[in-house]
Amino acid sequence: MKINCIPRPDEPDAIRYAYDLADILQKDGHDAWVDYAGEQGPAEGVKTHPREKPDLAVIVGGDGSVLHAVRHLSPQVPIIGVNFGRVGFLTDLEAQEAPAFLRRIAQEGFSVEKRMRLRLSIDGRHMGDALNEAVIVTERPAKMLKFAVMVDGIAAETFRSDGIILATPTGSTAYAMSAGGPIIDPRIRGYLLVPLAPYMLSSRPHLISADRSLGIGFESDKPASLVLDGQQAGELEDGAIVRVEESPEPAIFVNGGKSFFIKVDRKLRRL
Repeated sequence: MKINCIPRPDEPDAIRYAYDLADILQKDGHDAWVDYAGEQGPAEGVKTHPREKPDLAVIVGGDGSVLHAVRHLSPQVPIIGVNFGRVGFLTDLEAQEAPAFLRRIAQEGFSVEKRMRLRLSIDGRHMGDALNEAVIVTERPAKMLKFAVMVDGIAAETFRSDGIILATPTGSTAYAMSAGGPIIDPRIRGYLLVPLAPYMLSSRPHLISADRSLGIGFESDKPASLVLDGQQAGELEDGAIVRVEESPEPAIFVNGGKSFFIKVDRKLRRL
């Protein structure tokens, strides 16, 4: 099996662990290497294959590391996360259990769960894909923006707020949850729309089927940014139309045997 170990690049313990894990996997007869989700790392005793497609990517870090890896992996490959972060909601393994788990799935195989991603464009220009969320937010704090939500070409709602979160079900447990959105089963296909600090009490979160056409009209002379999974992707001008689609390239998560709802209880309710 070809296995790419991708550590969080600014965490020395994660980097050391990734090299140790790659060494263990090589001794088991696997073709394992270490890189940094597109930026090749040092290869002290461990083989590197900067252009080879792996059968599996092991992400060593937290949720941000998983989001970064998914953003840079092309094409998408099955991934499993080893938690070196604080919450690690997108990771299924702890450091001590990863070697045995990887040995087992190398022998027995593994199942996967595809997680939808959002594809964003501004006035027809592709801006990127997001696994957790896309955020449109003012560049000037406390300055409200105006949005028009269009579903299947119909004006569904107009509101003023500090910004808007467009999240996947996977991202419903991240920024969208902090902003008052619901927790959504990741097997549901839909767009979660959550206004940030809306001016009207009637402006509530919406869950819209991914089978529908969704557009967000931006109506403000104040500057705003489009941020995808925490990374700024572009700027919006007055009159811009943001199109939201389901990406044809979903993220592919290895089933690590950790129920989504158990993780909600253990990692979110008990922080």
